Amino acid sequence: MRLGKTLIPRKARWVALSMSLILTVVGLTAVPGTRAAQKVIAIGITLPLTGADAEDAELIKDGAVLAIEEANAKGGVAGYKIDTIILDSGTATAGQYDPAQAATNTKKLVANIGVVANIGPQMSGEGKAMSAILSEADMATITPSSTNPDITNPEFKDKYRPNGKPVYFRTVTTDAFQGPNMANYYAETLKVHSVYVLDDSGAYGVGIANSFQKRAEEKGVKVLGRDQLNPKEADYTTILTKIKGLNPDALYYGGVEQAGTKLAKQAYDVIPKMIKGGGDGVYSSSLLKGAGFPAVEGWYSTIASPHLNESAELQGWVNRFAKRFGKQPGDYSITAYDAALVVLDAIKRAAAAGKVDRHTVRNAIQNSRLKTLQGTVSFDENGDIKDRTVSVFQILHNPKFPDDDIIHQYKYIGVAPQN
Repeated sequence: MRLGKTLIPRKARWVALSMSLILTVVGLTAVPGTRAAQKVIAIGITLPLTGADAEDAELIKDGAVLAIEEANAKGGVAGYKIDTIILDSGTATAGQYDPAQAATNTKKLVANIGVVANIGPQMSGEGKAMSAILSEADMATITPSSTNPDITNPEFKDKYRPNGKPVYFRTVTTDAFQGPNMANYYAETLKVHSVYVLDDSGAYGVGIANSFQKRAEEKGVKVLGRDQLNPKEADYTTILTKIKGLNPDALYYGGVEQAGTKLAKQAYDVIPKMIKGGGDGVYSSSLLKGAGFPAVEGWYSTIASPHLNESAELQGWVNRFAKRFGKQPGDYSITAYDAALVVLDAIKRAAAAGKVDRHTVRNAIQNSRLKTLQGTVSFDENGDIKDRTVSVFQILHNPKFPDDDIIHQYKYIGVAPQN
């Protein structure tokens, strides 16, 4: 979303918006009997809007913003106007999402009593930095795209939810399914017998690569090696040349755009005919634009949700999104919209029960059963969505559409095989 005049730098606009909304929320309780005393509550949106993840983060943000704008246009929720506090968890230093910045942003949100819930983060590394802070405040977040299973795994509850209650909810499934289901697809559909595995050292990349590798080995696929890419390095040709010498049937990459863009470019030069794929970290307009065609041609990817932005039933919503933001949505725009719907519904139910604050909203989110764009959303006892769908795509160039158009450059293959 572009806020204010186009001459204002984007980051300055986010800062100005966030500060104004923080002041607004504080002021709402301070001036009774005036317009400022109207009932207003806030929802945070924390995403990496600076760096390599920015384009896809903005598509996620726009999905959440659209749901909140539509609710406000209908008069709000249970008598409340909903404000948004948008905070940038990307930094120029990191060149992408920054877990330390995500933690700082979360502390700002929980310090503001007007904030009842958050939407985000995009990346699992952010989520690991945020979760304990949210737990201490008993404030829920709903992530539309973060998939590392550790954050909601009860084995790690002392680390990620020290106060016991789930606070990290998802409108996507986790890499406990995304990685293994892609391994099933490699083995059963692509008939891959050997693979080389890479990750980008981030929480998401390592986690999904681990889960892919474990299932691949269970399926009888020989893993010829495993390496880790440094996202800040420029040259991966040494690793790629080693992979070429081992001659696996396929390459699997666990990671996001910062390393993925360079990997795709250089892999096209070194191992152009090899099957290549990854998780939702390579389902990205940033990857399409950064690596470009023909380098990205043929790559496989998954997303941790149903594929819906081409469905006939959702074309009205897709058109509303495109009209509002001037661009096509991604599938995680849909899961972000759904995340916002869940929060708004929780506010409504908390109000009906007599009190709206972050505690009652968290409790209501836990007990959600809401019809959304992707179907009925409900959560298990740990905060994970009960639907386990993983969708598979292949990048196939369609010259009729812009090269970075997610909808038309990623051809939907189908749902990944599940065991």
